[in-house]
Amino acid sequence: MKKATGKARRTKNKEMRAEYDFSQGARGRHCRAMRGGYTIAVRKADGTTVIKDVIPKRNAVLLEPDVQAHFPDSDSVNKALRCLIPLLPKRRKAL
Repeated sequence: MKKATGKARRTKNKEMRAEYDFSQGARGRHCRAMRGGYTIAVRKADGTTVIKDVIPKRNAVLLEPDVQAHFPDSDSVNKALRCLIPLLPKRRKAL
């Protein structure tokens, strides 16, 4: 008989274990460091490792998780923001 995969095991028991304590956790603690870029090491089955440096694009915008839950992709965010643009006050021209 096959063992359940990791995903199947996780969905089987959805309750949090008593030994996990997140009361001292801080949301977004590593956000500033992630904005500066980070490195990913991908270890392949043949034993090789691929190192990837990830640098966010210059105009990348990070959404908070509660906002992100309402937008499935970047097109929906852009559409919502375009609807708000006419409501913004007009910019004054520089003298």
